[in-house]
Amino acid sequence: MILYFLKKYQKFNTKVTVSKNYFKVIRAGINTTFQDEGRKNLYHVGIPFSGAMDKRNYLLSNKLVGNKINSPALEFAYQGPLLKYFGNKINIAITGDINFKIKKKDITIDGNCYQSLNLDNGDEVDILSTNKSVYGYLAIGGQIDLKYQWSSCSTNTKAIIGANDGKKFENEQVINISKLNNHSVEKKLNYINTKIENIRIIKGTNFDYFSDKGKKTFLKKEFIVSKLTDRMGMRLEGPKIENIIDTNIKSEGLIKGIIQVPADGNPIVMLSDHGTIGGYPKIGVVISADYDKLVQLSPGSKIKFKQVDLSSAENLFKLYDLETQNLISQIE
Repeated sequence: MILYFLKKYQKFNTKVTVSKNYFKVIRAGINTTFQDEGRKNLYHVGIPFSGAMDKRNYLLSNKLVGNKINSPALEFAYQGPLLKYFGNKINIAITGDINFKIKKKDITIDGNCYQSLNLDNGDEVDILSTNKSVYGYLAIGGQIDLKYQWSSCSTNTKAIIGANDGKKFENEQVINISKLNNHSVEKKLNYINTKIENIRIIKGTNFDYFSDKGKKTFLKKEFIVSKLTDRMGMRLEGPKIENIIDTNIKSEGLIKGIIQVPADGNPIVMLSDHGTIGGYPKIGVVISADYDKLVQLSPGSKIKFKQVDLSSAENLFKLYDLETQNLISQIE
């Protein structure tokens, strides 16, 4: 079913044209892709939401350069791209906890996150690394020339769908800007990314598949984020979670944030590019308010879970959304 829809709708553009204003990718970085808010209502054909992993930082990047809030941005992991700009003056902004530099002719400037910056013809942006986190965002002040698929440009490299022919960035490719924003005034936001002690969850549909000991292990013990983590999922290592009923079930629908426990007892958290069905018992679901914090946990990070009820999860999301909107409103 998935392949049928991909073949029907996927179109590859092999002709490369260069616009008046564009970026050239000198170094692609690690898993640099185009992302927006994602694609909705396609779970029934096996297509997840995708979209920016850290939604708050994605939204703030667009606001800082005067874009529409759901415009596509560049998402990168660990090390970002090195880009050289050609064209008229343009503004950019980088969000997250990021080390980056701006190279202008004979000088190199240390970049500041949460601040829009103007680039001139020939300037370079070198995104060196994230700081004890995973994802960062680069918003470009203008319309990037991209093809949308199912009303979104979000790139899912596993399914090969979305902008950039469904692929991550490659060296020497060109990012064309079809229209520049008229925003030359630099904007700034005082914001610090924080961590939380526990990742909060609600019970999963198979919570009672696990013994009292297994539930206590899940909610009281510490887990480590493994290296087997990407946009699809986060594998955790730690004490085994005991299942007393069945370690395999009939495949059921999955959503972002669900925590499955396979036969080895090590939990797997489904992330933005997750598969839409799965046959492992589901012990919990990460609440939406904590998802941004979760995805920024790098391999080797320690993680603990805390159970809350549905009503609390809803209220926490309302608070998260209100805080996000307040931050956006501060950028004028």
